[in-house]
Amino acid sequence: MASKDRILRLKEETRCKILAAAIDISRGEGWQALSMRKIADKIDYTAPIIYEYFANKEALLEELTLMGYRKLSLLIQERVVGCNTPEEKITAMWRAYWDFAFAEKEFYQLMFGVEVNCCQFNQKGHDFELPAELIWDVIETFPGVKGKEESDICKIYYTYWSVVHGLVSINLVKPDAVPDAISQEVFDNAIHAITNSIQ
Repeated sequence: MASKDRILRLKEETRCKILAAAIDISRGEGWQALSMRKIADKIDYTAPIIYEYFANKEALLEELTLMGYRKLSLLIQERVVGCNTPEEKITAMWRAYWDFAFAEKEFYQLMFGVEVNCCQFNQKGHDFELPAELIWDVIETFPGVKGKEESDICKIYYTYWSVVHGLVSINLVKPDAVPDAISQEVFDNAIHAITNSIQ
């Protein structure tokens, strides 16, 4: 039994090494430079061993994208701790989203196709959808949203997301184009204006 546990542990360690190497390569060279051969070289394995864990590069990128969504969900949940009103919660959530995009730039690029050719895998399932669900649930608690149709709540969510994702994308693609102070002010003003509109 101990031997079987050890084998499983070693397999999981190898899998984690592969994912960590992929992230490291993307941080140094960008996602376009990532290849199974480069990952194998980085961790001193042969390429066929990598394929024992991930059928192809797309499967590897799908797992990394899933990791990104999990990280984002966790950060959103951490940031709302101690927030009492819907206004405080929604601001904290979108601030978490903003901070994640710059702290975990490579994950964000992969998750949302910013300067990356996104893989066309099916981003459906609890982990992929959780960040949006967490924010959606808070939107529903606003007094001005009570009794509204799901399509109305969807519009509110996408209004927030369009503004924040747009600002993030501008800053990731052209990091020196907009001074940080202006980006922060635009972000704060936009969140405040949308929130006020649904009170």
